[in-house]
Amino acid sequence: MLSKEIKIQNPSGLHARPASAFTRCAAGFNSSITLSKQGGKPVNAKSMIMVLSQSLVCGTTVTITADGKDETEAIAKLTELIASFTE
Repeated sequence: MLSKEIKIQNPSGLHARPASAFTRCAAGFNSSITLSKQGGKPVNAKSMIMVLSQSLVCGTTVTITADGKDETEAIAKLTELIASFTE
């Protein structure tokens, strides 16, 4: 199991369009993947509704956790994707 923290830099946060891209990317991995904000409960990162329910605004630090055969690749790709969301 691997985890990595990253701060949301997009001025609009992780709204519908980037959340959709994030969940599509997460769904492409076999690993179990969760997303959580500081002090929050981990949610399924492959579910757009669950990701949007986190209300991830600019400046929020999130933790991506992956557990499975492709966990290293999943963490790398998903953190890179979040960092690329700059509007």
